[in-house]
Amino acid sequence: MASTEEADAEVGARAPPKNVSYPLRVLYCGECTLPVEYCEYMPNNDKCKAWLEKHIPTEFGKIYLSEKSPEGGDPGETDKKGRQKRGGRGNIKMKKKAEPQGVTIARVQRNKKKYVTRIRGLATYEIDLDEARKFFANRFACGAARSDEDEIVIQGDVTDDIFDVIPEKWPEIDEENIDDMGDQKR
Repeated sequence: MASTEEADAEVGARAPPKNVSYPLRVLYCGECTLPVEYCEYMPNNDKCKAWLEKHIPTEFGKIYLSEKSPEGGDPGETDKKGRQKRGGRGNIKMKKKAEPQGVTIARVQRNKKKYVTRIRGLATYEIDLDEARKFFANRFACGAARSDEDEIVIQGDVTDDIFDVIPEKWPEIDEENIDDMGDQKR
């Protein structure tokens, strides 16, 4: 029968490297409680850097001072185009304010005899859509939902009443700026 050393060699087990002594000594960060090599992946990386620089300056020099970004600047700099390097929300683009184009109202068939009323264009007048949704739901005693960036869907066919209600509630919208798109399919 083969010895245990030969069996380990056959299975593919490797011997530990000769320059490593066990047990390993691992340095942990006082902020995030992870090994200091992993602090850069934490959201509070700045606090970890400050802690490491204060308490273990030799490791700080090994980890952070030897790093250089591809452009040769600081490792914390962002790319020229503003792309995000790791996770997070990235750069939030500001939306351009559009001129008020008008409000469109359409009756959309849901089932055979069921309809919903779709209102678009209120956001161009800087009207809070959640407040408008709540107003329509209370006014017409029905369900209303904000389904898109600039769209409110009201359950039921209330197109005739909407033409009177919108200029009454929001005087900056004239009746001429309200367009009836008629019946539409979803």
